[in-house]
Amino acid sequence: MAPQTKIPALYMRGGTSKGVFFHLQDLPEAARQPGPARDALLLRVLGSPDPYGKQIDGLGNASSSTSKAVILSRSTRPGHDVDYLFGQVSIDRPFVDWSGNCGNLSAAVGPCAIHWGLVDPERIPRQGSVAVRIWQANIGKTIVAHVPIVGGHVQETGTFELDGVAFPTAEVPLEFIAPADEGEGSMFPTGNVVDQLEVPGVGRFAATLINAGIPTIFLNAQDLGYTGTELQGAINGDAQALARFEALRAHGAVKMGLIRSVEEAAQRQHTPKIAFVAPPIRYTASSGKHIEAGDIDLLVRALSMGQLHHAMMGTAAVAIGTAAAIPGTLVNRAAGGGTRNAVVFGHPSGTLRVGAEAAQVGGQWQVTKALMSRSARILMEGWVRVPADSF
Repeated sequence: MAPQTKIPALYMRGGTSKGVFFHLQDLPEAARQPGPARDALLLRVLGSPDPYGKQIDGLGNASSSTSKAVILSRSTRPGHDVDYLFGQVSIDRPFVDWSGNCGNLSAAVGPCAIHWGLVDPERIPRQGSVAVRIWQANIGKTIVAHVPIVGGHVQETGTFELDGVAFPTAEVPLEFIAPADEGEGSMFPTGNVVDQLEVPGVGRFAATLINAGIPTIFLNAQDLGYTGTELQGAINGDAQALARFEALRAHGAVKMGLIRSVEEAAQRQHTPKIAFVAPPIRYTASSGKHIEAGDIDLLVRALSMGQLHHAMMGTAAVAIGTAAAIPGTLVNRAAGGGTRNAVVFGHPSGTLRVGAEAAQVGGQWQVTKALMSRSARILMEGWVRVPADSF
């Protein structure tokens, strides 16, 4: 039998996600290029595909938030420090989805790049913060992470609290530069801020289809029979509800031009995301924390990889902030309408504030940046081991 191969890696939390981080040059030669060998390696590292859905024989933790891989390299793109490639690793199927970014793990990219020496040491102060310019290779966008520095090293401990994360750490503000696709009809692929999404056997629903941060389908909670205060158990334990959401997601993906037929959606689980929104009402978060209606502008629940997310995907938060800034979208209406450059929304774990700078130029909506704060921490560093014949 083949021996195990060991590969240098970091295990990191970024926002409300966790992932295994690799330096491109440390990967086995066969996995340094996109393709089956790279996918097979990452699947084996995370413990997928696992018919039991637990990823016991790998580093995944049996949720979309924790079955993730990141590959970093020093950037050759002018004005950038690091190239960031993200892979969403399926838990029970043998594929890795490279179609989008992970906004939560984006917060860990800057600290990891500094730790690995991918950022020019002359740019790192003794005290203060450094702006790490990240090229998000999956979607071709720039992210700026403002990483706190103490004594010339990344500050990981602190008092910043993030709902969905048990312990306070240091704050990492993020700027998602020009997060929406450019060109006519790109942010709103149909050209409309609200469409009618018709799905045979499911129904007809108002929907905002937006491509900002990550392609996202927004629906009204009330139209689906929900209040917007649901926690994971209310959705993830309902097989019929999950099937309905997947049908809506598949038909929305076709309408957005991301796939040609609904059958292709099974091989594109990471994008688009699907979410539902509602006006603010009081609810109790999964931690037991009481969220008052006056604390938030709206409620949002989102699904990732076929399950209701325990908090909120970072890229979906960008989509929420962008859609909230544009009058007439379902997100903007749920927040009370009008013009706004930031919203606080309620999610299953608590609340999150996200801002966006949007304006109409030549009759088309443009977003210059979206902003939010996350946190990140190295959980473990060393080597991962996989059987040498697994990739």
